Amino acid sequence: MIVGTAGHIDHGKTSLVRALSGVDTDRLKEEKARGISIELGYAYTPLACGEVLGYVDVPGHERLIHTMVAGVGGIDCVLLVIAADDGIMPQTREHLSILEFLGVQHGIVALTKIDRVDVERVATVQGQIASCLKGGPLASASLFPLIATARDDPGVAALRAHLHAMAASWPLRRSDGLFRLAVDRVFTLPGRGTVITGMARAGQVRVGDELALMPSGRAVRVRSIHAQNREAGYGRAGERCALALAGVDRAQVARGDWLADPRALAVSTRIDVQLRALPGAARVCDRAPIHVHLGTAHQVARAVILGDEGLSAGERGTRMQLVFDAPMCAAPGDLFIVRDAQASHTLGGGVVLDPWAPARRRRSPRRLAHLTSIEELLRGEGIAALLREAPHGVSLLELVALCGTAPEHIPIPSDARLVDAGSDRVVILETHWRALRDRALSGVRRFHAEAPDEPGIDQGRLRRMSAPDAREGLWRTLIAELLEQGVLQQQRHWLHLPEHRVSLSESEARLAKKLLLAIARGGFDPPWVRDLAVGSHSPEDEVRRVLRKCAVLGQLHQIVRDLFYEPEQVRLLAQIIERLAKEHGSIETACYRDAIAVGRKRAIQILEFFDRVGYTRRVLDARILRTDSSWREHMEPQG
Repeated sequence: MIVGTAGHIDHGKTSLVRALSGVDTDRLKEEKARGISIELGYAYTPLACGEVLGYVDVPGHERLIHTMVAGVGGIDCVLLVIAADDGIMPQTREHLSILEFLGVQHGIVALTKIDRVDVERVATVQGQIASCLKGGPLASASLFPLIATARDDPGVAALRAHLHAMAASWPLRRSDGLFRLAVDRVFTLPGRGTVITGMARAGQVRVGDELALMPSGRAVRVRSIHAQNREAGYGRAGERCALALAGVDRAQVARGDWLADPRALAVSTRIDVQLRALPGAARVCDRAPIHVHLGTAHQVARAVILGDEGLSAGERGTRMQLVFDAPMCAAPGDLFIVRDAQASHTLGGGVVLDPWAPARRRRSPRRLAHLTSIEELLRGEGIAALLREAPHGVSLLELVALCGTAPEHIPIPSDARLVDAGSDRVVILETHWRALRDRALSGVRRFHAEAPDEPGIDQGRLRRMSAPDAREGLWRTLIAELLEQGVLQQQRHWLHLPEHRVSLSESEARLAKKLLLAIARGGFDPPWVRDLAVGSHSPEDEVRRVLRKCAVLGQLHQIVRDLFYEPEQVRLLAQIIERLAKEHGSIETACYRDAIAVGRKRAIQILEFFDRVGYTRRVLDARILRTDSSWREHMEPQG
């Protein structure tokens, strides 16, 4: 069990920890000289049952709230220290509010310095404490009047016995999630190297594990572990751990960083949260700068209100997006504290919903529905709501981070499927998969209706028409399934419906042979339909009809209405585009015209053809290659 102190400055927190554990947690010269705690202090007491009771001693000064928050995040129980002579003080109340926002549900009250007041004063302060705690999570906390500086004080002995009994029966936290530890201290030891300490918030860590320091993403290896101040082979959620790391220098890690399984966290400067105001606190306005304390990190962010109005005092559940200047890391369900722009008053606290929030459409109905589905996940209702709000599915890697657990432990609903999507997998409801399938087929039908003379449609273009937000890997898997089922067919890189077929009669085949030969001879400047009609002594309409059939059969490409190119020439033209893109980053019309030695008008017609089939995309007066085009797969000569 980990116990954290709380309370106003000079109420005896450090003295009480020393009386309970025998450890002086003030280790700095300045702390000893001034007689106040400035940094976090740590003490440990072995118990008769073999477990270890840990203490985190926090500063009580109002200017050191950021250090206090870093120390009490993740503790099991608070030891609230109140001096009998002062009674309830400002930092007493602020610390209590912070503890409530951070989800601390268990506590004990130590009423110190009772030797400095009379019995009536002790009774009065006890009444103040009961009134202050009424209605909160510590309302039923046991209270121990004591003298922390007196040897063998019966109050200290009674408190010690109570804490030991609690610790002996304290339940272990679940440790089946992905490992995360919030770093609160960094130092170097001879023979050990860089050592970081902190509270393990989730999962387990073992000697030899490969982890990541976040937000830098630096890979490190765990060389040794001290858990609860004892050398161990592993550490687990709920324990204070000191980990010696290989692969990192002391200067490359600091308080506020996370040590975590690489799958557990992602780096972001935008975090969507649900925030609750402290009664009596100032209103948080849209775009207002606020201090955010999350894990052991402390950064300034701008609060973007996702509802209609700002956060009012006492209001519950206002959604906001916190926009940071520097990267932050969090997981859904993490609790945090916010303070005003001057870092002088606590405004409220809240819970992280989406740690990877978008900059655009953050107030859209679909986005707000997604946040609601995350709230359901945090309430233990599973991923069903997330999947309902995701028409293109949810990445398995994203689910791993949202759930904080390994892929094999994510309960996938029976009405969902796991789809390979390139380097990742996607979980998608069957209803959404069928809808995506129907949109793909409808897109092909629409293309055939609009361009009946085209052989088919490139799958990248079909995705942009039918489901532009779908992941490319997911789309390719969908198309592969449709091809396997026979409801779609593919000719080279063209997708088409099975009924989209043409055939040539004997006379058309003889004419087509002549026309194809003439077009091949033309190279990059083949003859137009009217010239082919003259050369073949055939009517223009018949030549045009035969050429369109050849295009549907994949024997030609129609550049514009009456201009057709041989596939080999189109392949060469595409290769020139790719070469120019590699050399210049984009393709200028004049540069392409010079490379293929045709007129400007013809060069524009060819470039617009490549735009149309999805090989290139026009950006201002230039073109760039599309990364999702399937053309590149078919640029090699056909055997």
